Amino acid sequence: MDNLTHSLVGLAAAKAGLERASPYATVVCVVASNLPDIDIVTLAGGPAAYLANHRGITHSLVGSLALGLALPALFAACERLLARLRGRKPRARFKGLLVCSLVLVASHLLLDWTNSYGLRPFLPWDGRWVYGDLLFIVDPWIWLVLGGACFLLTARTGPRAGLWAALAVLLSLLFVSLPRRFGSGLPVAAHAVWFGGLAIFFVLHWSGLAERRGERVAAAALALVAVYCGALALLHHGALKDSQAAAEGLARRQGERVLRVAATPSLADPLAWRCFAETDHATLRFDLSLGEQAPAENPRGLLRVERPEGAARELVERASTDERARVLLGFARFPVARVLPSQGGAALIQFADLRFTEPGAPARTGGFALDVPVTPGR
Repeated sequence: MDNLTHSLVGLAAAKAGLERASPYATVVCVVASNLPDIDIVTLAGGPAAYLANHRGITHSLVGSLALGLALPALFAACERLLARLRGRKPRARFKGLLVCSLVLVASHLLLDWTNSYGLRPFLPWDGRWVYGDLLFIVDPWIWLVLGGACFLLTARTGPRAGLWAALAVLLSLLFVSLPRRFGSGLPVAAHAVWFGGLAIFFVLHWSGLAERRGERVAAAALALVAVYCGALALLHHGALKDSQAAAEGLARRQGERVLRVAATPSLADPLAWRCFAETDHATLRFDLSLGEQAPAENPRGLLRVERPEGAARELVERASTDERARVLLGFARFPVARVLPSQGGAALIQFADLRFTEPGAPARTGGFALDVPVTPGR
């Protein structure tokens, strides 16, 4: 998930009661909720290094436990040293900070598991990716619920309220523009819910009613997010069933056999799902909407990428030995490849992870698409 979502979870958890565990607990909650993304430092090695290491050891059970223990220990030690230099008693309570850190680091892993990017929880022993396929990589409804609750509980001064208002404007712009960037649109009802929700939170803040409820507001927001994820799990079950039926219908027309399918969430629309299927001859991508009476044999947005055979397959296998290609293929859940005719004595092999792009997208070294030139016969 995006770091705004992680931060809102950390702040909401603190306001739901964890801030009473120790002085500075709120800071530790917000930092811990983002801490596994410390692997961003691998960007210094280039995009391929980041792709190889992101959601790696810092997102594993062992790595996250180490981070969860190290943060409060380091924080308490620094606070104790600072207190000594200032001639006062330390205020931080290690046990309270430890609880906050472990809970919020765990929340990071749980949220990252819910989307289709996945994570590798069993490193360093097992590099297998696992995917929850429940939440899109950003979810505006979580922004609205948790952001609204945190706004009600923290916007107690004019400057703070102004900062929250600026964030609301920015998120509203993203809410309107992001679906178009991802090639989809949202129904009018979704916009009504978004802007209506913002208006409700403004009224609640003006009345002061929610602030008097204190911890119960934050706890209710977190519970609502949990219920929302549970509802998405039920919808995902239906989407996976429909995608299986659609994939089998498409495979029968080609005389093929379906090997695996996946249904992944779409931005801000719980009824819209992007589906993938791998057969023994091709990889498919298509869209479906739950409750839509579309023919299973002709789903919307169908893209079929044939598996290279013969001489083309040999070229792909040779290109796969490229270090950047190995990184991409090790990450890709639905890897595909196309072979372009040789030009100037070299064929161009286009790799892509069909979840995020397709062959022919601009080559991005170490990203979700990659072009590798191969000289035939060598």
